[in-house]
Amino acid sequence: MSAAAVSERVAELAPAVRARLAQHEDELIALADEIWAQPELGLEERAASAAQRALLERHGFAVQTGVAGMETAFTAHCDVGAGGPAIGLLGEFDALPGLSQDRVPRRKPLVEHGPGHGCGHNLLGAGSLGAALVAAAVARERGIPLRVVYFACPAEEGAIGKVVMAREGLFDGLDVALCWHPDELSTPWNGSCLALDGLRFRFAGRSAHAAFDPHNGRSALDAVELMNVAVNYLREHVGPDARIHYTIRRGGEAPNVVPDEAVSDYVVRERTRADVERLRERVLDCARGAALMTGTTGQWKLTAACADLLPNEAVEDVLLDALRAVGPPAFDERDRAFARAIRATLPEAQVAGGLRLRGVPEDLHDAVLHERVDAPYRPAGVWHLSTDVGDVSWNTPTSQLWIATMPIGTPAHSWQLTAASGAPIGHKGMLTAAGALALAAVELARSPERLDAAAAELRRRTAGQPYVSPLPPEGIPSGHLAPLDEDDGAGWEAL
Repeated sequence: MSAAAVSERVAELAPAVRARLAQHEDELIALADEIWAQPELGLEERAASAAQRALLERHGFAVQTGVAGMETAFTAHCDVGAGGPAIGLLGEFDALPGLSQDRVPRRKPLVEHGPGHGCGHNLLGAGSLGAALVAAAVARERGIPLRVVYFACPAEEGAIGKVVMAREGLFDGLDVALCWHPDELSTPWNGSCLALDGLRFRFAGRSAHAAFDPHNGRSALDAVELMNVAVNYLREHVGPDARIHYTIRRGGEAPNVVPDEAVSDYVVRERTRADVERLRERVLDCARGAALMTGTTGQWKLTAACADLLPNEAVEDVLLDALRAVGPPAFDERDRAFARAIRATLPEAQVAGGLRLRGVPEDLHDAVLHERVDAPYRPAGVWHLSTDVGDVSWNTPTSQLWIATMPIGTPAHSWQLTAASGAPIGHKGMLTAAGALALAAVELARSPERLDAAAAELRRRTAGQPYVSPLPPEGIPSGHLAPLDEDDGAGWEAL
């Protein structure tokens, strides 16, 4: 079948998808706003999880709660006919710390230092859930056998939810998984992402009076700082795709007391799991050296881990057809005014540099909103970010969309993004995502040849290498965003 014929098939389904989506529009916006107004950090998304479950159950989906041992994770499925392929829709709903913000284009936290949806996951989950509802309804109308499975995935920001779900086999049996992410442009997400390890280090020393008898002290904070110095020298000798970042979580209480305990968190990223594990060993050597130099002892634990993302062009082609058939978000002049006001809060040099770095087409650099659909505009190499969608992509053919929900140039993980995620700009992008994903799901369900091509591509990309979870066989990692007082003490190893 030619590409033109496929596009015509997809376009023929688009009116039915739009009609069904219109029936759910109000409740999807209400769901996204409810989650936005009550932001919850990873593994704590109780209100968001309950709101999503209630909506799915109201529309006849069978819900299984607490899957993979995580309280806020669940799956919901709807079987249309018998023997249809299983299409998964991936949803998220966790917020980020410190990004509380009102729906206004100026800095105005709703809760000082509180969490906020600075990555748009309130929209992501509602959009994927909406796609599940619409896909099931359209498949039923057209008599297309299809098993729709919605996955409520907690703690994406901590690289936890989907990794644990993959370890427990929840994605086994899927023919395809689809997802999307809020962005500045509307286009398929091509290319790979970095594998990741989250590491926590704890050094133990000996306290002493910092002036009277410092010679009796052994500073755990010195160990943390010397480790950081060593890692910063290490940066010169790693590959171009490697990324290492850290924060000091605990360093003592008083400057006149030698700290006997200090804790730091690291995130280590590289192109593949094997690359990350090699780099992790070099970071551990830096920690060992710091402990030796300071006369302290050290421990480390894995707080998060995820695989690199395997793109799937066969599924990506379907998503692009579907997005073109649905059309871009229908922004209006009020949205453009809001976007201009947001853009005015950002240094122009930061915006221009960011657009060049992200490969945004030159003709969009002066625009404030993306109001068209583009073919993949980003180079199909590696993107220097990480997502637990990567672990799904090793288990089943997986592809995603970027959808415009924010002004062009908006930095990720910012208060500006939080504001847009609660505004009509975000709602319109979310509805576009729901429509495009639903349309792609139905088209894949009636196209066994495209499912076969997607499966063959996955086999080619993995070269027969099976998925191996980067996590220990049991337990839920704490995540590198978790407060220290929530650390259960498990998983520590001596340096």
